Amino acid sequence: MQPVGGIQSKSLSSQVYLHLRQQLMSARYRPGDRLKIRDLARSMGTSETPVREALLQLVRDGALEMKPGYYIRVRRVNLQEYLEIRKVRLLLEPYAALQAMPYIDDAVIDELEKLHAVLVQAESKKDYPTALQANYDFHFMVYRRSNMPHLIEILERLWVQIGSTMTFLYPFGHPTYEGDHQHLHMLAALRARDPDAVLAAYEADLVEGGRNFLRYLEEMEKSGVHDPAGP
Repeated sequence: MQPVGGIQSKSLSSQVYLHLRQQLMSARYRPGDRLKIRDLARSMGTSETPVREALLQLVRDGALEMKPGYYIRVRRVNLQEYLEIRKVRLLLEPYAALQAMPYIDDAVIDELEKLHAVLVQAESKKDYPTALQANYDFHFMVYRRSNMPHLIEILERLWVQIGSTMTFLYPFGHPTYEGDHQHLHMLAALRARDPDAVLAAYEADLVEGGRNFLRYLEEMEKSGVHDPAGP
């Protein structure tokens, strides 16, 4: 029988892992940020062991990397990896939204509209962390209503790998649209309960909204720049 302390330790490690994963998915860390076990343990009010276990799991997830000297830092995906993840997202995220559609009522859409308003306001104020958080919340409020936990786990695994790279979105790859913001098309499609429009809007958001971002990542790759905000 496993000791009670072991169960508690495992549970605490899972809580730390979920917290850090959430922070990574919503772009709270930048590529190259060093995560110090002692500092994280102090800030979370826990011992170092569950933090260490959580960080190692995130290394296995591909979100962090362990460097020589046994320090851990946030990993940035390269352009080839990003393009592969983007292709998978183009397949899975519109599908997740389609599966969620029967479980999304007008009250949920009202909440999505509020999140989009937060995003737009944050962009106008150049409050980029809030904008990135609102964008993450907007998308996963829909996806999690698909009632498909395995699909959500896959999407979270993808977002945890690219979350830090998304910090380059503002101001370097700021989304632009030829017409209305694609989030508005998503909301209209969900209100109309139009499956074809839902698929089209989610695909267009990733392609059109991510056009400048992809262009910037390509420029970074060509120039060999790893962090435009770095020294």
